[in-house]
Amino acid sequence: MSFAAVVFDFFATLTPSTPAAVWQEHAARSAALLGVDVASWRRALDESWGERATGALGDLPATFRELARRHGAEPDDGALAAACAERKAAQGELFVFRPDALPVLAEVRARGLKVGVLSDCTVELAESWSVLPVAPLVDARVLSCEAGRRKPDPVLFTTMADALSVAPEQCMYVGDGGGRELSGASECGMRAVMLRADDWYTSSAHAREDDWAGPWIPTLSDVLRLLDQDCPETAG
Repeated sequence: MSFAAVVFDFFATLTPSTPAAVWQEHAARSAALLGVDVASWRRALDESWGERATGALGDLPATFRELARRHGAEPDDGALAAACAERKAAQGELFVFRPDALPVLAEVRARGLKVGVLSDCTVELAESWSVLPVAPLVDARVLSCEAGRRKPDPVLFTTMADALSVAPEQCMYVGDGGGRELSGASECGMRAVMLRADDWYTSSAHAREDDWAGPWIPTLSDVLRLLDQDCPETAG
C-alpha cells in the first residue's frame, strides 16, 4: 500500500533537541516569580510531566498555581501572571524548527500527501499553534494535552489516521523515539521511522526507544527519499 500521509512528532523531530541546561534556565525564570526555589520548581515540573502532558491540571495559570501550592507557595495573581508570561516566552524559544523541517512538510503536501503532527506536549504548544509557521502546512494535529492521552497509547495513532482520513497502514510516522512512539505507531499499522539527527546522540527524552531496531534516517530531508522509494530502509 502506498503512503498517503506522513505523521511527524514535534519536539526533537521538527525542532532540535533541547539541552538539559536550557530546561534548567527556563525553570529558573518562572521559579523566582512564584517564590519557589529553582531546584524545587524544576522537580515540580519534571514530576508533573504526565499530568501536564495530558492536560490534567488545566490551563497554564491553573497548572502553575497547583504546582506552586504543592511546594508551599501561594503566588498572588500578579506573580502568577508574570510567571506564566515567562513560561510562554521560554516555551516560545523552543518553537524553532530544523532548517529542513518546513521545506520537507511543504514538499510532502506538494506531492499530494497529507501531513499530520502527533505530539506529547503541554498546553503551551496548543495555545501557540495557530501562530506557528508549521500550522498552515499541517492537515491535522493530535496533541496529548488535548487528547488526554500520551504516547504510545494506540488511541492517539488511530485518532491521527482518522483525522487525516487515511488508514494507519498508509502513514509513515517519523519521530526521535520519545515516549516509545515508534513502537506505538508500528503496532497500530503505521510504518515508523526514527529520526536520528546529530543532536539525538547528545540528548535524552522520556522513555526514548534507544534500542529501536527499525529503519532510521539522519535528517528530515531523507523522508523525501523514503517516499521516493515508497518503502523505508535503514539509512546510514
